[in-house]
Amino acid sequence: MSIDKATLPYRPNVGAMLFNMRGEVLMARRTDMPGAGGPASDGAWQCPQGGIDEGENPRQAVMRELMEEIGTDHAVILGEYPQWISYDLPDHLIGRALGGQYRGQTQKWFALRFTGRDSDIRLDTHLPAEFDMWQWVAAAGISRLNVGFKRPIYDQVMQEFSRFARPAGT
Repeated sequence: MSIDKATLPYRPNVGAMLFNMRGEVLMARRTDMPGAGGPASDGAWQCPQGGIDEGENPRQAVMRELMEEIGTDHAVILGEYPQWISYDLPDHLIGRALGGQYRGQTQKWFALRFTGRDSDIRLDTHLPAEFDMWQWVAAAGISRLNVGFKRPIYDQVMQEFSRFARPAGT
């Protein structure tokens, strides 16, 4: 049975571009993609992101997603991308990813400043863990990571949020 992508909706979602005090971005490696568990140079990397629950607004959702995915909500919202950004899943993921119910996602992206310590970041507080590894990456370094089909979104969001990719207070 073939699924007509055009008949499927987009899943409402939030993305968190979390900047530390040095202006670096938190990137985490997905556990459900090839390369997970291997060397840091392998696997698919992304910023924390996730669906918006019923009755939740995007600002609430982004803070909840931080807590669920990286074990901390020690962050303050610095800004948000002015529009929603939609993307389609690659054809081979239609009917499989996102519970098979969506053609892709429409995302509201937020820039946040991390206010905690690195030890506050815990990938094992919500199981199954979505990520197996994380790192702080300079904004220019994101392009060297495998972010897969989401690269255009990361490039677009980083253009808007580049002003946060410098040490706090400068």
